Amino acid sequence: MQERIEKISAVLDKNKAENIEVFDLRDKDYFVDQVVIATSLNAKHTEALLNYMKNDLEPKETFLGTDVSDEWVVADLGDVLIHIMTAEYRTKYNMEEFLGELAQDRKD
Repeated sequence: MQERIEKISAVLDKNKAENIEVFDLRDKDYFVDQVVIATSLNAKHTEALLNYMKNDLEPKETFLGTDVSDEWVVADLGDVLIHIMTAEYRTKYNMEEFLGELAQDRKD
């Protein structure tokens, strides 16, 4: 799993995603084991990052589904969920707080 997360993070970083964070949610009451969140530079960059990931990760990774909007992309890899969003959306939805608390509960 760690190698997969490192590869995903590397693809995002190489293509100028910012503030990449990974949340380990194994053994939690959550529907995936890992969540990756990254910030895009703008709406076009958001979708471009998804395309870079597909090009660099497939066929080793299977994208079970994607949800694409102008400001936010979600990619479902089964046990990994990837959120790519503009800075405005990332601030607005503040998923890090929820996921961070959920991940922290595992360590307690």
